[in-house]
Amino acid sequence: MNLTRAAAEQRERPSPDIDELRRVVLRAKTGDADAFAALYDRYVDLVYRYVYFRVGCHALAEDLTSETFLRALRRIADFTWQGKDFGAWLVTIARNLVADHFKSGRHRMEVSTAEVLDTPLDGRHIPENAVVATMVNERILRAVRDLNPEQQECVVLRFLHGMSLAETALIMGKKSGAIKALQFRAVRALARALPDDLN
Repeated sequence: MNLTRAAAEQRERPSPDIDELRRVVLRAKTGDADAFAALYDRYVDLVYRYVYFRVGCHALAEDLTSETFLRALRRIADFTWQGKDFGAWLVTIARNLVADHFKSGRHRMEVSTAEVLDTPLDGRHIPENAVVATMVNERILRAVRDLNPEQQECVVLRFLHGMSLAETALIMGKKSGAIKALQFRAVRALARALPDDLN
């Protein structure tokens, strides 16, 4: 067997972690409460961070995160495994809840940079480093907020939440190629918006 064929077969074989995740999802689909609890534990931080970045309020983010998992529990029997991370399905539910929340017209999306990035990049016991890191992070987040909504969401999913292109495409309802183009335009816009010392 040549190396190319071996590499291709290795890529096609699901990782043990994916196999275990698939088993947990299948158990949750049959009503296993412990399996759903395991999925909750695995993904609650991801969903909360996504929602919090979009709404900028801890109480509202907690409410929408809870609603996300409640909807997921109600609909898990309808979930079909497509080889994508189960977290992408949860973030899609959260994304729809956030959109519904803002469509109500009573609220405006804001991000509290002080709450999102209150940890310095290094030397956290050195006040000067904390001040500089916070200023840099605030400038970057301000530049992200100035992107158009699609570019902003793409950057948040890809870089803040570490989602893959495929997962981001699934969540945003686009093809992977469109996400690549969107990401490219967003990164270029950020490069133009940030001063040279931050590029």
